[in-house]
Amino acid sequence: MKKHIVILILSVLSVSAKAQERLSLKQCIDYGLKHHRSTLVYRNNQEAARYQSKEALAAYLPNVNLNGSIDDNLIVQQSVIPAGIFGPTDLKVAFTKKFNSNVVAQVDQTIFDQSLITGLKANKVAQQQAQLNGEQNDETIIYNISNAYYQIFVYRQQLTLLQSNRETYQQQLNISKLQLEKGVAMESDVNKIQVNYNNTSSQILAAESDLELAQNQLKNAMGYSLTDSLQIQNFELDEPAADQTQISFRDFASFNAANRIDYRLAEVNIALLDIDQARIRATSLPKLTAYARYGYIGFGDRLGESISGFSDYSAIGIKLAIPIFDGFKRNSQYNQARIKQVNARENLKLDQENFHLEYDNARTKLIKAQSSLDMDKRNIGLAESVFKSTDLQYQKGVTDLTDWLNSQYSLKEAQSNYLNSLYNFLIAKIDLEKANGTLKTFHTSL
Repeated sequence: MKKHIVILILSVLSVSAKAQERLSLKQCIDYGLKHHRSTLVYRNNQEAARYQSKEALAAYLPNVNLNGSIDDNLIVQQSVIPAGIFGPTDLKVAFTKKFNSNVVAQVDQTIFDQSLITGLKANKVAQQQAQLNGEQNDETIIYNISNAYYQIFVYRQQLTLLQSNRETYQQQLNISKLQLEKGVAMESDVNKIQVNYNNTSSQILAAESDLELAQNQLKNAMGYSLTDSLQIQNFELDEPAADQTQISFRDFASFNAANRIDYRLAEVNIALLDIDQARIRATSLPKLTAYARYGYIGFGDRLGESISGFSDYSAIGIKLAIPIFDGFKRNSQYNQARIKQVNARENLKLDQENFHLEYDNARTKLIKAQSSLDMDKRNIGLAESVFKSTDLQYQKGVTDLTDWLNSQYSLKEAQSNYLNSLYNFLIAKIDLEKANGTLKTFHTSL
């Protein structure tokens, strides 16, 4: 029985080791949103904003203080009773003793302070600001992961094409070497093919290095350990339909800057500035505070007497503070806040125009990138057809090696253009999502 259990465990471990899950783009983003360290930072900021609101509320709650003191009057202060009251000469009298002890507890309660009431309105707005900052960080994570993921996809495509080209050069190199041995080919022809083979091998090494760097970049964007292995899926390129260009033009009218978190953060900033203006204005209003005090006081020529001879006292009262003149300090603060608020509104209008321009440019780039990708994809087909025809003619001796190498070079150039167009198309797609403020929608739709 134990033997069967051990075999079962080893089998499970073997299968799990060989079949590491390959992550899709959506799974990579899900992992990044959960594990990237910046997510914890912004979550902590939201928690700090909640505590900050509690701190602001505390100013309108009862404030209780307990204070105690013991004074050792090294030289007891004396007061003078003028002559004629208790005698014909001035009389010096001490109204305290060497040691004084005092313990007092006091409760203060704000009854009315309009500036505090106005300031409390900022608590909800500040929490909204912290939440939007967190959402903006999520969008940054989504964008960075998508960018790195697409780079890996393109580098894999590049490696596949380069390896295919190297195999072609290898096959032709083998044939040319045999022809050289038989005396039907020149050594210079073999060397030309060898040079192209070596160049392609170098390009493969560079592409492998780029792929490794892109994988590390993806791990970093995900908050994934650089030392752990990460396997990702290949995905089918979702190329737009032929009529999608017209759809893009129609959808342009529906662009809404309010979808951008940058725009909503600017609106929140304006709301905070509005509240700050009202708070400063409210500091000109009277403030009413109630208090209750209870304490013990003791006097004595020795320390023990001042402590053992306590007598209690208490008081309740109301304090009214009416601001009269502060040297125009409040007026200056209010005007500064007013100017900041006006500038913030003007900057929001500028941002709205810039966001619209950014979306328009991103949409145009996507349309052009789509056209370039379609053209370069068709061009690869033409280049492959030309190379196959030239290769067949070369094998039959109808054409020479120069034409064969030229057609192979044209194919490589078409492949390079296609890879550039492919990367530009993928990045243009994610840039359009970013400009439209729909990166989270893009993530959920994967």
